[in-house]
Amino acid sequence: MYHKSSFILFAILLQSCRAQTCTDYDLRLVGGQVPNEGRVEICVNQQWGTVCNDSWEETNADVVCRQLGYPTINAAPAQFGEGSGEIFLGAVECNGNESRLIDCSHLTVGVENCSHHEDAGVHCALCQTGSVRLVDGLTEQEGRVEVCINEAWGTVCDDDWDAADASIVCLQLGYSPTNATAFREARFGQGQLPILMDNVACQGPETRLIDCAYDEHTIDCFHSEDAGVQCQPLCRNGDIRLVGGGSQREGRVEVCMDGGWGTVCADDLWDATDATVVCRQLGFSRYGAETRSNFEGGSGLIHLNDVRCDGTESGLLNCQYNPNTLECSHAYDAGIYCRPLNCSNGDVRLVGGLSEFEGRVEVCWNETWGTVCDDFWSGLDARVVCRQLGYAYTDAESFTNAHFGQGSGPILLDNVLCRGSEQSLISCQHRGIGNENCDHNEDAGIRCRQCVENSLRLVGGSNQYEGRVEICLSGRWGTVCDDSWGINDARVVCKQLGHQEQGAQAFSSATFGQGTVPVIMTNVMCSGAESQLAGCTHDGVPVQGCSHSKDAGVRCLNVPGSPQTVSVTSLNPSSLTVSWTSPPANQLFGPLIGYNVSCSAQGLSHIYETPNNSTFSRLVNGLYGCVNYTCCVSA
Repeated sequence: MYHKSSFILFAILLQSCRAQTCTDYDLRLVGGQVPNEGRVEICVNQQWGTVCNDSWEETNADVVCRQLGYPTINAAPAQFGEGSGEIFLGAVECNGNESRLIDCSHLTVGVENCSHHEDAGVHCALCQTGSVRLVDGLTEQEGRVEVCINEAWGTVCDDDWDAADASIVCLQLGYSPTNATAFREARFGQGQLPILMDNVACQGPETRLIDCAYDEHTIDCFHSEDAGVQCQPLCRNGDIRLVGGGSQREGRVEVCMDGGWGTVCADDLWDATDATVVCRQLGFSRYGAETRSNFEGGSGLIHLNDVRCDGTESGLLNCQYNPNTLECSHAYDAGIYCRPLNCSNGDVRLVGGLSEFEGRVEVCWNETWGTVCDDFWSGLDARVVCRQLGYAYTDAESFTNAHFGQGSGPILLDNVLCRGSEQSLISCQHRGIGNENCDHNEDAGIRCRQCVENSLRLVGGSNQYEGRVEICLSGRWGTVCDDSWGINDARVVCKQLGHQEQGAQAFSSATFGQGTVPVIMTNVMCSGAESQLAGCTHDGVPVQGCSHSKDAGVRCLNVPGSPQTVSVTSLNPSSLTVSWTSPPANQLFGPLIGYNVSCSAQGLSHIYETPNNSTFSRLVNGLYGCVNYTCCVSA
């Protein structure tokens, strides 16, 4: 009796386990020669069953492949033998955008008029021809290069592999093509897939690796020669941009994660509250944000799904979201429309003057402009306002008793007491926002001086050779947005300031601190030949969608442009040490980027590798022995 009862219990448990082998509406492919093809089977009531091929088309195959995590490119209907058991779906008609097969139009589950010789199947592509991926790196931005050709992945041979090829890979993957590093000799391990490309020769205009010239005959290559790359992030994690709209304030929402751009899935949860957070993060108004779906779908990665913001978050990644986006497609990419920002807390403006350099002082709070009471108002307060507006502040004048006319609306500041060194009026001592006992006949005003048109200055650096770039346009100082900011732009800045242009370095992301004057220039694209930054191609005011967190900066070298004679000490017959004198105190000698040490003796000379300090040692293998060397440092 005991053994019979145990057997019955075991049979019940086994039947129960077998009954729970799938989740309702999951799919699987059965009977194919590879995992990406086969007869389509769907789970209903925890049992697998087939799908009838009545009305079975490519759009249905697209949805099946998408649900299973394969690309929808080249998905095709196919037959892979007869199944058994239930036929759960019939007359399936998909439009191609659905995330699950069960979401397509179909007869009631279990209602069909088919037999198993009509079982539907699909063939999914393993990859989209031309796609690339990085494998086995420590981060997503580096790894062995694998390329998809004829819907199959394979590696790339490192013959002729260089930075130009690496740049195209990084560009295609959504990373920055600048400073891409090429690796040879299987730096990221040897692959196991076929070697599909050799002698790759990218020229620069290509947008995909497969568009570059290459040799498809790889018989002389081995996996010990697998090519690799390391890319630099195209963006900072959490950054947001709008793409495909008619202005900077509308478009498809894209967010930066792991150094690359991706879209956001606009499911049923995506609403105006989410749009409000995006608009505020981009520097637009938090009021009147709208969700829109009339922008073209993106490509590449989909980063976020099921976004749920409460409206108080400072950035989209601070909201709740689901990183699992397998059920999403680019047909559901989120889009928004933002309204212009009326003003930001602490902004100031001048109203009622005869020129833009004078007027009644108004300050912004909660996107509302208000005036300043003239109690204790002085030249020190005027200096701070002029500095904040980007005007020259020496000899700034203060005015009381509504000299430039009476304002309207709230009086936001009273009893203002500035020391004169503050970067903004709101940071001066005062009674508190909206705490006042004044009338508009006491509205304060100022008059500022103009700066020299097109002049530059570097602010926030440790010396005069580095800092945040500020330029004078239309009589006022302003910062430069780091969009498109690069080495050529930095060279022009250094040249205009009278510094050495070779070896100039460009900085982004407010490396030298965030400015307080307006952002008045963006998308700067210098060729390097210009004598002034203002002469470069650029977008000017109004600059929208660029905050002070993106202020551009530079570092210039304070090094003589002509060769500098240096002293040489021969330590022993096989080495020498070169040293040179640093510039005077309080001046930056700078890293010798782009400079060489050239040494000669007994009629022979050699240019050595670039040093990075004021002492340079080099083994010479006893070539000259203990003799006198003549060396110089030059650009």
